[in-house]
Amino acid sequence: MSLLDETRALLDRAVAETRDARLARARGRLDEPLRVAIAGKLKAGKSTLLNALIGEELAPTDAGECTRVVTWYADGPGYTVTSYLKDGNAEARPFTRRDGAVRIDLGRPADQVERLEVRVPSARLRRHTLIDTPGIESLSADVSARTTAFLEAEGERATRTDAVIYLLRHLHGGDVRFLEAFHGDDGAGTPVNAVGVLSRADEIGGCRLDAMTAAGRVAARYATDERLRKLCPVVVPVAGLLGAAGATLREGEFRVLAQVAALPLDDILELLLTADRFAAGGDDRRRLLTRLGLFGVRLGVRLIHEGDVSDAAGLAAALTERSGITELRQVLTTHLEGRAEVLKARSALAALDECLPPGSPLVAGAERIRAGAHEFVELRLLHQLRSGRLPVADDRRAELDRLLGGVGGTPRDRLGLAAGAPAEEIADAAKSAQARWQRLAEHPLSARDLRTAARAAARTCEGILAGQNQQG
Repeated sequence: MSLLDETRALLDRAVAETRDARLARARGRLDEPLRVAIAGKLKAGKSTLLNALIGEELAPTDAGECTRVVTWYADGPGYTVTSYLKDGNAEARPFTRRDGAVRIDLGRPADQVERLEVRVPSARLRRHTLIDTPGIESLSADVSARTTAFLEAEGERATRTDAVIYLLRHLHGGDVRFLEAFHGDDGAGTPVNAVGVLSRADEIGGCRLDAMTAAGRVAARYATDERLRKLCPVVVPVAGLLGAAGATLREGEFRVLAQVAALPLDDILELLLTADRFAAGGDDRRRLLTRLGLFGVRLGVRLIHEGDVSDAAGLAAALTERSGITELRQVLTTHLEGRAEVLKARSALAALDECLPPGSPLVAGAERIRAGAHEFVELRLLHQLRSGRLPVADDRRAELDRLLGGVGGTPRDRLGLAAGAPAEEIADAAKSAQARWQRLAEHPLSARDLRTAARAAARTCEGILAGQNQQG
C-alpha cells in the first residue's frame, strides 16, 4: 500500500469515528492538487510571479483592498470568485477584469474575509493550487499577521498549505525565521517543501542586459548559505515582470518596441539610458515600461534590433526563456510536484495531531505511518544532513543528499544521471550505489546515525531497482 493510500485509510477511519469536519476537510485535501503558497515581504513581487506562473494576468499587482486578503487561485470550469468569511459563511462575489487582472468587489471590510477563492480554467492550476498571500512585515501589522497565521506551523497545528514559494530580495534574519516557522516541528523536519525565488532579479543587476547573469550568482550564493540551505534547498532568480509579459505579450506592444529598435543605435542607447527617457515618448511607452520593466524594454529592443526575433510570438518566447520562469516551473515539478504524495500525507497527518488528543489510537496510527514510511525517513535524514547533524564525510555528502531526493524525486535525479539516461544505465547505477551504501551500513566503524542513513540510502536504491523491474 502506498503512503497516500495508508494515509487515506487512516483519515477515512478518523472521519467515520469522529465526524469531525476538520478531518473531513483534511481527507478531501488528499485528492486535491498540491497547495503552494507564494509568500514574501511587501512589494517582493508575489502577485506578478503568480501571474507569470499561471501564464495569465489574474492577480492585481497594485495595493488594492484585495491584496490584504489571502487569495487562492484554483482550476475550475469557469471564472468564479467565492469569499469565505470569518463568521463561517461563504458568498459568491462579483468581479470585473481590468487590464487582465480580476478585480473583486469584496462588499465588506477586508478584515471580515478569511480568504478569497478565484477559480479559472487553467491546465497549470490542475497541477497545483497557487495561494497569493499579503506581504510579511507589512506596514499594517494586521495584514502581515494574516499571512503568518495562514502559513505558520506552530506546535501540532497544521498549516493550510503543503509547500511555499518564498520570495527573497536581500537575505535577512526575518526570512530565515519565517521559513523556520513555516516548517514547524512535526518530526519530519521537512526541508524540501520550500522553494526560494530571488525576485525582481533584473533589478538586482541594475536592469543591465547581463542582469540575470548577475542575479544567478547572487542566487547561487544564497543557496550555499547554511542557515537558508537547511530550510530552502534551492533559490531560483526570476524576473517576474518579464515572465508575466512573455506569457501575455500583445501585438501592439511588439510594434512599440520595433519602432524603437528601428532607430539608429546611438539614438536607441540614449533613449534606453533611463526609464524616464523612454517613458517620455508617450502613453504607449509608459504602459510598456509598466508591463516589462526597464530590463524587459532594453532586452526586447535589443532582440528585435539584432534580428533575433521578428514577431510578437518570437519575442514572447524569448522573454519567457530569459525571465527564469521556465527554470522555476521545472524546479516546482521536481521539488514539489514530484513529492506531492509525501507533502500531502504530511499535511493530513498533521491535521490528525491537531484535532485528536495525544494517545488516541488514530494519532498512534499517524505516528506509525511517519515512522515506517520510507518517504518520511528520507525527509528526516535529509533535514539532519543539511543541518549538519549527520556525520557524513564530504565526499559522500552530495551523493547522499541526491539519493534522499534533495535535487528531485525521479530515479535519474537521485542517481545523478542525465535526463535521457536509458533504463539499463539507471539499473546499473542503482546497483552500484546500493552496494556502496550497504557496505557503509555494515561497516563496524560506522557511527550509528551514519549506519541508519546508509541503510535508508540502500533502501532507496532497492526501490529504484524494483521500479525498473516493474517497468521492464
